[in-house]
Amino acid sequence: MSLLSRLTLTACACVALGGFARADALTDAVVDGHILPTYEALASRTAAFAEIAQADCAPTSAPLQAAWGRAFDAWVAASHLRFGPSETENRAFAIAFWPDSRSKTPKALVGLLRDADPVIATAETFATASVAVRGFYALEFLFYDPAYATLATPDYTCNLIRAISRDLAANTAAILTDWQTGFADSLRHPGPETGDRYRTVEEAHQEVFKALTTGLEILTDMRLGRPLGTFDHPRPNRAEARRSGRSLRHIQIQLAALRSLALLLSEGDKALTEQVRHVFDKADRHAERLSGDPALAGVSDPQKRFQIEALQQDIRDIKSLADTGIGPKLGVEAGFNALDGD
Repeated sequence: MSLLSRLTLTACACVALGGFARADALTDAVVDGHILPTYEALASRTAAFAEIAQADCAPTSAPLQAAWGRAFDAWVAASHLRFGPSETENRAFAIAFWPDSRSKTPKALVGLLRDADPVIATAETFATASVAVRGFYALEFLFYDPAYATLATPDYTCNLIRAISRDLAANTAAILTDWQTGFADSLRHPGPETGDRYRTVEEAHQEVFKALTTGLEILTDMRLGRPLGTFDHPRPNRAEARRSGRSLRHIQIQLAALRSLALLLSEGDKALTEQVRHVFDKADRHAERLSGDPALAGVSDPQKRFQIEALQQDIRDIKSLADTGIGPKLGVEAGFNALDGD
């Protein structure tokens, strides 16, 4: 081989290795700076909630409700990460069965409470129960809807709350463990060495980019779109967690989580990073203006509805920037997302 050929081959190898190093740095940043801390917080807060529930399981208990709220916050911050361990064994649905377009949770809860169903007796049997009676949304009915207070004996309701809290802690701990013991490495190091979950760096980038766009679509189409309905037919009762007055809070928490991810994905491109900050700042300002309407009841009022629609448009603008700026930077396209069943 000539000297020129050897130099050319060496240069090509260096370029390839340099590209791989950059790709590793980006994926490492997302895993270490976003995914793992998010799931660590979720596992920690649900464990704390379950511990409190074992000692204080009255549905009207302020400390219990506060611990549930902290754990729920942590789930919302993770709710865009709908791939990998969160999808194993329907864990995400068992943690948060929403949207519930057919009202399965209230119907199933009523049946469970009235029948004093023994499925709650052990962690193993409760894990076989319908996802409609497990997780954060089932607890919201028990904590904030008085209609459920007299459907069963206080002892049964208490034991149900304990069962749901233990189930939440077990599922979130399992998600974190799976990330720590294998899935994180498969995302960092695509290829046959990590089981071919991701064959190339581009596939790993596609996955984390899809998490960003999935989260944005959850915001526009579900957390905002469901209660907005149409101008002639607003649907305020479809607002997420309206009974506990958390609808707007969830939007703000998810915006903060998605900002964190978007900034990691745009890192290295100063102009793009500034655009990301600008569009998120705008959405945050509009969300803050809605602070007097925590359950988004204003969808039925023309003036307040305009403010909610403005926030929805802000998030669509973020999605547009993701598609036209962040995606091309990563060399990927939005493609299908977790909401499409892909």
